[in-house]
Parts: sequence; C-alpha cells; structure tokens
Amino acid sequence: MSIDAIIVLTALIAMLIVLAMDKMRPGLTLLLVAIGFMLMGIITPKEMVAGFSNQGMITVAILFLVSEGVRRSGALDYLIKKILPQTKTSVRKAQLRMLPTISFISAFLNNTAVVVIFAPIIKKWAEFVNMPSQKFLIPLSYATILGGLCTLIGTSTNLVVHGMMQESGYEGLKMFELSKIGIIITIAGLIYIFIASKKLLPGNNLNGDTGKEIKEYYFDAIVPEDSLLTGAVIDHGHFKEIPQMSVYGVYRNNSFMPADKQRIILRASDQIILAGKSSSLKTLISIEGIKLTCLQNVDKDFIQSAVKLVEVVLGPRFPGIGQTLGKFDFFRHYGGIVTAVNRNGERITTGLNKLKLQEGDNLVLLTDDSFISTWGDSKVFYLVSDAGDFEIPQQKSRRWLASVILIFMIVGATIGEYMPKVNGMKIDMFYFAAAALFAMTALKIFPAKKYTKYVSWDVLIAIASAFAISQAMTNSGIANIIAGVIIDIVKDYGPHAVLAALFL
Repeated sequence: MSIDAIIVLTALIAMLIVLAMDKMRPGLTLLLVAIGFMLMGIITPKEMVAGFSNQGMITVAILFLVSEGVRRSGALDYLIKKILPQTKTSVRKAQLRMLPTISFISAFLNNTAVVVIFAPIIKKWAEFVNMPSQKFLIPLSYATILGGLCTLIGTSTNLVVHGMMQESGYEGLKMFELSKIGIIITIAGLIYIFIASKKLLPGNNLNGDTGKEIKEYYFDAIVPEDSLLTGAVIDHGHFKEIPQMSVYGVYRNNSFMPADKQRIILRASDQIILAGKSSSLKTLISIEGIKLTCLQNVDKDFIQSAVKLVEVVLGPRFPGIGQTLGKFDFFRHYGGIVTAVNRNGERITTGLNKLKLQEGDNLVLLTDDSFISTWGDSKVFYLVSDAGDFEIPQQKSRRWLASVILIFMIVGATIGEYMPKVNGMKIDMFYFAAAALFAMTALKIFPAKKYTKYVSWDVLIAIASAFAISQAMTNSGIANIIAGVIIDIVKDYGPHAVLAALFL
C-alpha cells in the first residue's frame, strides 16, 4: 500500500468519525477533506472542483427550486387535504390512504419539501379527528424516503450516481430504471409500517371532543422551593390552580409520572408538563408558584412583553444546526425563547439545553410581534407561523400551472431518453428539469429574488466534494485495494454476495 493510499484511508476514517460525532456540517467536512487531498497533491485543483460542474449535482440544485415552486403553488396542500379522511377512522385505514400517495409524490419531489408541507397539515388533521399525530408523522418521514428509491430524481444520491456513470463513459440511469427494485422495497416498507406502527410508535388518542379543531402547546414548568403550590394536588390530569390547562405529567428525581391515571401531590423542584391553547400562555406566566423552565434566566421586562407563541421550522441555512440549544443562544440571535421542539412527531419540552438542533426541527418560541415581520421570509427558516399552521396564499391558476409543469418534466425526462439529440444536445433529465425551472421562474410561481433560500447548499457542497474524494481514492489506489479485498472474501459465494458486500 502506497503512502498516498494510507493518507486517504486515514482521512476517510477520520471523516467518518467527525460525521458520526456531528461536530460540523457534512458539506464542510467533506470539503475540508477534499481540500486536504489537493494540498497533498493526491488530486489536482481541476479534479478538486470537477464535482461543482457535474451535471448530476446541478440537477439536484435545480430540483430544489422546482420542488419549492410546487410547494409555493399550493398543489400539494390541496392534494393531501383531499386524501385525508374528514371523519374518525382507524390509524391503519388513515395510513393506507395517505402513505402510498406520499411515497408516490416523494419519488418526484425533494423529500424535505414534502415533509415540510404535509407535516403541519397532517398534525392539524390528527387533532381534528382526535387521533395521535405520532402515528402519522413518523411514517410520513419514512414514506418519503421509500418513495425516493423509485425514480432517478427521487433522491440526490440517485442523480449523483447517474452523473458519475456518465462521466465514466456509461449510459447512465433511466428515469424509472430504479423502479424495478425501488417499488418492491417501497411496498415492503409500507406494509411493515402498516403492521408495526400501531404497536411500536408512541401516541395515545387525544383528549377532548372529536371535531374540535384545537391546537395544544406543551410547556415545561418548575415548582420553586418556596412555592405556594407545594402540596397542591393534580387529579388525573386536572389542576384546579390552572383550570385552562391540563397536566400531561410530572418529572420527579429523573422519573416521569403520567398524570392522566393518578393523583399527584406536588413537591418542590417538580417539573410539570402542561398542555393548553396558545391563549393560556398569559395565564401561565402570571401564576405565582410555578415558573416556565425556559424563563428562569430571562429579564422580567421581556417576560411582560413577550406573550406570543410563534412556530418556526429550521432550514438548512440556520447557523445553529448541529449545536445544542445551550450553546447556541437563540434569544441573542433572534429575540425568541425556545419553549419546545417538535421532531419526528415527538414533542420535546425537557432537557432542551442539551438537545442538538437539526434541519427540519419545529421550534415553538416565546417572542414578540416583531419576530414574524423580521424573520418570516428569512433564509434560515422554512416557514414561520403565528401560533398556528402556516399556509401559503394560494391561487388556483398557479396550482394547476405548477402541476402541469411538474408532469411535463417527468414525462419529458422519461420519453426524452428515446428522442434524438437536438443540435448535438441530449434531451435528458437535466434538460427538462432546467426547462421546468425556467417556466416556473417566468410564471412567478415562486419569488425569484429569494431563490437562494430554497437551495440546500450544504447538500450540494457535500455532493461536489464527494466527487473529489472519490477521485482521490482512485488516484491513490485505495479504491482498487478495498474492492479487491471485498471481492476476495466473498467471490466464492457468487455475484449476488459480491454485490451485497459492496453495498454493505
């Protein structure tokens, strides 16, 4: 093994450790490794930047914008609202109606956009029909992942492999070539979700009358040592001192006690998880004897004025991704206090300072009226809503235009593979994706001036840097060494075993 091969192998192991520890964003991690290979002469500057001009990588960037155009049009909002049953039904029947459709949509659109659109709608619907949202939000995430396996544009990884195949002189993947295996995997995955989600996923039916469209927020409060509420009784979730809210449970000595099935006598230092409407926040702040955990170190002047709940979804440009809330001072940066985090259908209200922020996290903030006007259309958040569900103003004409453009792109990319070249140019996925973006921009389906907000630059940098890293593996010979070792171990078991070993 050459010195270059040892260097590349060591760097790859270190890179994987850094990625696993989540010390920095993936894009920056891969970029620094690629730069290191260039500085050591393992790859040339031209090879270092080759990935940034790769057609697959640019196609991913274009599809980010196409997905945003579809999101802005309201077409997906309209579709999911038509699919969701409007009366009480079983979890399995509801999943059967929504998950296959979601998987189908995610085969052609960016997964993040699909989740961001559908999650608040599904959550609101679940509360309306008195069903646990966790039974739908977690499967929503997996349904989008499964759907992405079915087409060339389903995930960015498919497009990257497609681009690498073309650069190596191969024909590349066709639009539905992956469907032969992807559809089977998707069906198997959805069947497993239908069968296992009822028992494995958290969530119980919501309390309250079916049909009442009430959104509840969760608050983490603490009973101080000198509190007048010490000795007060919580009777099966009801707390007469705060009749506007219900008690979800109490944390005591690192142990959780659910409040709906027992009587709990409060003690000093108890942490109470309260649930109620956004309008009950003012009452909660004014009650003496308990204090919101998130407000313990906050100036009183702010508490008196900041009585507004706002929800935000963290976008890829949010600077605190990968940092804990304790380390990232959200209040100093944005003038808001995080009271809860919703992630994958779970509400997190305790231990927030130790929680690492992730792209797509839904944060419930305590802030003032200026927050939405200041940050409502910023590049760091996917959406901002005022204590409710965010809805983009929709026009019926835009909805149909976006749908037609998307269908044009999909059909064109499919039949374009069989069409002759035009002026020496191949009519492929890249061509029709670019045409779709041009049409959406010309028709003003999304704000063109803010297009940078809708592109996940970290993903693009990671993809481009991965090309440079793969070239370093080839130049150093480590790629051939690894492939040779794997083949030697499993070659006696046939080609399927070799393929399985390479995937693993």
